[in-house]
Amino acid sequence: MRFAISIPQFFTDGEFDRDAFATYVTRAEELGFESGWTQEQVLGSMPQLSPIEVMTYAAACTSRLRLGCSVFVTTLHSPAHLAKSLATLDQLSRGRLEIGVGTGGRRERLFPAFGVDPDTYVARFTEGLRVMRALWTESPAGLTGRFWQLDGVTMQPKPWQKPYPPLWYGGSGAQALRRAARDGHGFFGAGSSPTARFAEQVVSVREALAEAGREEAGFRIAKRAYIAVDDDPARARQRMNDALARIYDGRSPTIESAAVTGTVDDVVAGLHDIARAGAELILLSPVYEQAEQMERLAAEVLPALPR
Repeated sequence: MRFAISIPQFFTDGEFDRDAFATYVTRAEELGFESGWTQEQVLGSMPQLSPIEVMTYAAACTSRLRLGCSVFVTTLHSPAHLAKSLATLDQLSRGRLEIGVGTGGRRERLFPAFGVDPDTYVARFTEGLRVMRALWTESPAGLTGRFWQLDGVTMQPKPWQKPYPPLWYGGSGAQALRRAARDGHGFFGAGSSPTARFAEQVVSVREALAEAGREEAGFRIAKRAYIAVDDDPARARQRMNDALARIYDGRSPTIESAAVTGTVDDVVAGLHDIARAGAELILLSPVYEQAEQMERLAAEVLPALPR
């Protein structure tokens, strides 16, 4: 069992404190977290900094902490630009990048802002990743697709990690889980998915791995856990629900039920459940007082969990 921690991204205009941020990520490294993760939301009412820039800043402040995003909604990106940015970050971090990808599901309200046809978003997702892989591994790269064409072009430098950084697939539907098993290095369960639903997804992923002829040993499974530890369980739950409503633009009993909150014993039990459901990496995502929560998780919760 390994543990990761979320990297602070939620800042209002002018609120970002670079010294506090640097202290947080260096402390995460000192505490032994395997990796620090961001998430992506370009449009929304919750003030949130962009993941690539946040990871780049974190890379400059650390030397061992791996850095990831769970997930990039790659459907909304130009694949060539995203491939270049991620290859650059992998070079700057000396090979510490992890990449989560997902279609984002049907987002009719957002698609017009990105020029995406809602009837083709899955096809764009699949082909966009083909473009990124070609640019990362071929010199020159060639691809004739429905949306993009590479006619003997070259992107340099390639990523530091060869052939490219680990690709984690997000998603919850049957097709998304099969894509993860077929093409990914791992599956990353969403923080909005309750543990019981995540357990079902893990079973589906393992079945899809067998169908694809892939070994489970070479495929990692992770889950984000929105988390709050507090001696007052009611206060922890209320603060968590308020934060999730801001992140997801409204209340959702399903999302709220996925969060792990309460006393140290409550949180340990909730994380045990996630581990038993199949997670070998758990991303701990405090949504308020992140530095204080990280310290308490490291001192009181993690020692009670298998490592």
